[in-house]
Amino acid sequence: MPVPDPVSLTADLIRCASVTPANNGALELLHAALEQAGFECSWADRGGIRNLFARWGDKGHKRTFGFNGHTDVVPVGDADAWTHPPFGAEVVDGVMFGRGATDMKSGVAAFVAAAVDLVTQAPPDGAVIIAITGDEEGDATDGTTALLEHMDRAGERMDVCLVGEPTCPDQMGDMIKIGRRGSMNARIRVIGKQGHSAYPHRARNPLPAMARLIDRLASRELDRGTDHFDASTLAVVTIDTGNPATNVIPADCTAGVNIRFNDSHTGAGLSDWLRSEGDRIAEEFDVKVEMSIKISGESFVTPPGPLSDLVARAVEAETGRTPVLSTTGGTSDARFVKDHCPVVEFGLVGQSMHQVDEHVKIAHIEQLTAIYRRILGDYFA
Repeated sequence: MPVPDPVSLTADLIRCASVTPANNGALELLHAALEQAGFECSWADRGGIRNLFARWGDKGHKRTFGFNGHTDVVPVGDADAWTHPPFGAEVVDGVMFGRGATDMKSGVAAFVAAAVDLVTQAPPDGAVIIAITGDEEGDATDGTTALLEHMDRAGERMDVCLVGEPTCPDQMGDMIKIGRRGSMNARIRVIGKQGHSAYPHRARNPLPAMARLIDRLASRELDRGTDHFDASTLAVVTIDTGNPATNVIPADCTAGVNIRFNDSHTGAGLSDWLRSEGDRIAEEFDVKVEMSIKISGESFVTPPGPLSDLVARAVEAETGRTPVLSTTGGTSDARFVKDHCPVVEFGLVGQSMHQVDEHVKIAHIEQLTAIYRRILGDYFA
């Protein structure tokens, strides 16, 4: 059967306006292409999210290579600011424009095309699994986690997995992600007592308490980095009082912090630290401190070894560059896959992702497909 053209498949996927949680036919396109190539496909839908699981080869085979990715995209923002229609997939001078062009419909198209090429042109002694979600850009509660639970129930297993997120900062082939920092958010509310600003002794002002708390959090050196990670960071992202009056001490104020942490911490340990600092402030200032914490993912690393070597060799063969092994950046669904099997990430140059006029070079789609195809060929050799 003909192998899907990854460029045409990218364009078709971009034309599906799959802004989280909408799917708008994107996963059905991939289902059809994979099923036609002999993949056994099933849906792992949950919570109104569409998720696609596909396998070629016998279940439980001793060598099973997996790909993971997503077809959902972030909103377009101001559509009038786009030079090209955000869901038009227009090509100008060898560049395709559209929301999801980089993050990450081209990556999905590339690994689907590479996998179909492998199983139809050189069927391996092993199995290939493709797991694609429609819930990566959102809360990610019903996406890859649902796929992994679906696999567990069905007795499916990947031995290794490659997530096709954009990983290269500047040029194709310059970076592989072998891990990610953990991420967590804390929403803090300090509650005092409202009063007249001319009589501060009759009120309990929450603002000095919040200022002292935020200063303590922001000035704390969490660590100095580890073998595979840079130093952990805490960013203050908002402080709000909602008080337009100059003669009123407000009753409360709120703030938010985001922590990106390395493997010297756990989300639970950092949560305990945040709450202990809040308790200290509550006692010192005679206020009430409320805190809600959400841990988006723990830090993880896949130590350099056979999987990263496999990917690096293919990248170097196709690009002439030796990729750096990195743990920089935000979170990805690799944080869920790492509990299932060893996982690394490799994909496109990510400079335009989430931006107005997001775009991808046609040559990069073709190059990425060649890299994925080489990885598969080398893995099953």
